[in-house]
Amino acid sequence: MTRLIHEFILRSARVAPGAEALVDGDVRISYGALASQLELVAARLAAHGLESGGRVAVYLDKNVENVASMFGATLAGGVFVPLNPQLKAPQVAHILADCQARVLVTSNARLRTLAPVLGDCAGLTLVLVTGSGERAALPAHVMVLGWDEFLSQPVQASPHPGRIDADIAAILYTSGSTGSPKGVVLSHRNLVAGAESVASYLGNTPEDRILAVLPLSFDYGLSQLTTAFSVGATAVLINYLLPRDILDAVEAERITGLAAVPSLWIQLARLPWPAGCTLRYLTNSGGAMQRPTLDALRQALPGATPYLMYGLTEAFRSTYLPPDQLDRRPDSIGKAIPNAEVMVLRPDGSQCQPGEPGELVHRGALVSLGYWNDPARTAERFRPLRPVEAGLPLPEIAVWSGDTVRKDEEGYLYFISRNDEMIKTSGYRVSPTEVEEVACAIDGVQEVVAFGAAHPALGQAIVLVASATITEAELLAHCKRQLPAYMVPSKVVITGGALPRNPNGKFDRKLLATEYASAFTGGAQ
Repeated sequence: MTRLIHEFILRSARVAPGAEALVDGDVRISYGALASQLELVAARLAAHGLESGGRVAVYLDKNVENVASMFGATLAGGVFVPLNPQLKAPQVAHILADCQARVLVTSNARLRTLAPVLGDCAGLTLVLVTGSGERAALPAHVMVLGWDEFLSQPVQASPHPGRIDADIAAILYTSGSTGSPKGVVLSHRNLVAGAESVASYLGNTPEDRILAVLPLSFDYGLSQLTTAFSVGATAVLINYLLPRDILDAVEAERITGLAAVPSLWIQLARLPWPAGCTLRYLTNSGGAMQRPTLDALRQALPGATPYLMYGLTEAFRSTYLPPDQLDRRPDSIGKAIPNAEVMVLRPDGSQCQPGEPGELVHRGALVSLGYWNDPARTAERFRPLRPVEAGLPLPEIAVWSGDTVRKDEEGYLYFISRNDEMIKTSGYRVSPTEVEEVACAIDGVQEVVAFGAAHPALGQAIVLVASATITEAELLAHCKRQLPAYMVPSKVVITGGALPRNPNGKFDRKLLATEYASAFTGGAQ
């Protein structure tokens, strides 16, 4: 039985040591070799004083060193903290200080950008650097070692610390509605249960080859690794520049599984996919896949089964739509994944009726341990599900997602909106997703984002920003034809290029909302 997340790799190393575990460009590593590298990393971290629960931050592109650092850290009894490589120095410094990272693994180029801010990271004692070149000067209390130098140092074998599945394995930092990024604390149990659950409904086997496109700091991106390792499949790492690079990798590496977010699927759906593509399945999470995109992908990839999913970092993964339901209810996010229960609740905790909007609440093995060093925000989202049952001394804690959904008569869920993204205009609550789907249905519109901006008479008015080849007047006329008056955008903006994305590849709603915050109150863009 697998209890700890790194045991997936160690198990495959015993059963099939020659099987391919990782592909990183021209580098190919078997499970046996990867397990040996994990053992070496763990031994060296222990020799440098990493204690049980000590945090190891990883600030790298997707590569072998990144993977070995994360799972070597847990083998040593530590906790890995993956950092999105697109983050800037102040954001990285905040995370390092907040989680009191003891070790940082990064590249030489990135270290030069971090050097001026590492003085504020008092807990940091060791920096491991990949790549060559002159090293930046760091505070005196920080030791700097090259990656190869670190691994080549002699070390005495020592037993691994005793850890159980309830112990912390990882901290994933995610942006919140306000303030600085918050660290979601994930146990070994969370990661193992999530990987096994997803692999079960995707039907993953050792023959699968999964392309890791998304950042490993993103729960959905990390899941591509853990799902692959859970069944002894191959994970292929890619740091792409253009969407075409992904398609080329799918063809060259005979990829069978591909995961992306809606904004990336929009770009991939426009590409000329080759006949006989090896993709067995594709998955979507991080937002609703718009119908034109889904239709285009199904036409281009008839052999690839689409899985529409929903997840939140606080519970790793929550729902999926069985493929046999796709034609019947393509707008649904499905039902709970195996080993989870997902409910739709009113503010008082009672169950919503079919069709009644309510908050999605997740219970089960995937509910994380809360937010690192933030009891107030933890108490807001992680709450008792129901009054303590007779004879039970402690209540069960569930995670309240902050997302509004509804359930149909057959129990299938439909996403309405993130609570803090809902647009309140003229007394109505408007889902930006509904406006976006209508706008995206007209030819000439590639990408759209809808949001609310303060309005002196309406409370909020709807702003629609689109990447399109049609005019603002044409798009507005289309919306007027398809939407009730209170849902028609008050301002339509057409841009020539792609809409801005955040580090996880999702549309950056906050940036756009800030840019057009004064559109109706003076100083409009």
